[in-house]
Amino acid sequence: MTWRGPTYRMVDGERIDGAWCHIWRRYRPGGEYYLDDLVVFADGAISCEEHTDLAGLAKMLTTGRLAVTDPGNPCTDEPSKWASRHGEPLTPEGFLLEVADRIEALNERPTAGQRCWDAIRRFQEEPDEPNRERLRAAYLAVPPHLRIYVLGDMDRQDRPLRIMLTDVGEAVDGDGPVVTAQMHQGVLDYFSRGDQGVKSEQERRAVQHADDPSEPGRPALISHETVFPQGWPEQPGLFVLRNDFPARIVLAGDSYASVLHGYWALSAADASERSRIRDAASGREAHDLGGRATRRSDWPVVRLAVMAELLRAKFGQHPELAQVLVSTGDARISYTGFSDSPFWRDVPDSRGRNWMGRLLELTRSELVAQRLLRPENAGVLNQEELLSGESARPRAPRE
Repeated sequence: MTWRGPTYRMVDGERIDGAWCHIWRRYRPGGEYYLDDLVVFADGAISCEEHTDLAGLAKMLTTGRLAVTDPGNPCTDEPSKWASRHGEPLTPEGFLLEVADRIEALNERPTAGQRCWDAIRRFQEEPDEPNRERLRAAYLAVPPHLRIYVLGDMDRQDRPLRIMLTDVGEAVDGDGPVVTAQMHQGVLDYFSRGDQGVKSEQERRAVQHADDPSEPGRPALISHETVFPQGWPEQPGLFVLRNDFPARIVLAGDSYASVLHGYWALSAADASERSRIRDAASGREAHDLGGRATRRSDWPVVRLAVMAELLRAKFGQHPELAQVLVSTGDARISYTGFSDSPFWRDVPDSRGRNWMGRLLELTRSELVAQRLLRPENAGVLNQEELLSGESARPRAPRE
């Protein structure tokens, strides 16, 4: 059973997160089964054509209204449990445990697998019989069809646990090897090696990822495309990030009414077309004229650099707009809309490159660096200080 998400529903203005999977459903006794969606929410509500809860789901499974596997393709039993590379068959009882686990996960509470690992840790610290029984209970609480994944080791699967939970002198799973005290110790050694491996990997990651931010970043900021038929509002807020926002910029001796005017004018091969685009009445008109113009032959190579320079000019020449961009902190900027190509905007599939959002984030970081290095002259970036680390040292006040 594969779970998908995220999904959610709103209850009294509150978002309730959920996840969903496929399940087999029939609409009348003796009828055919069809694939349907089963949605589970953090508050315990369950939806599958009708709203229910865990107890209602159990009843629907018991009466045969729902089935967890294709009734027309029953699973075959494995000849040997010990030798099998597959988990236990998916059953209604196991699926109910999995749904309960999914609710725990949606509430960011420990799942059965995590509780099993807690029991493993306790047993490692004190490998006595009471802790082995606690480990047994925690292992058996994991949905049977998911137990082979609980250790995250697809070579040994859950065999180390099955060995440890089998008494000395008995055969694992009834048809496996007879357990010895040495085998029990081997399982403890296996967990110790795993701990050491995890520790080594954490130390390696700490070195390799030493420059990662220590605090979580801000939530993603979505820049929406918006039309203002009556003109831009007095306080446009984050709409100043849009390329069609009217902010006159000067670049290489030419003046443009907006980034959109500059981008499409500079893309044109013919000088007369450049002039028409530059003088367009609005950013949208400049976009339309530019889209019809003959493109420069080198445009695919230079367009990112041109856009970056236009953004530097826009926010460098308009401090009030720069303040809005800097105020977004370290939030990822998702530049959405319909007018720009997926190369520039954030599209929820493989086509969306979000280059506008990425270049806005780059411009923001440059603005912050400029303010750090030259608070009294934010438009100048002292590269020597930036590269040498001198910018981090306290500055003496100027006369």
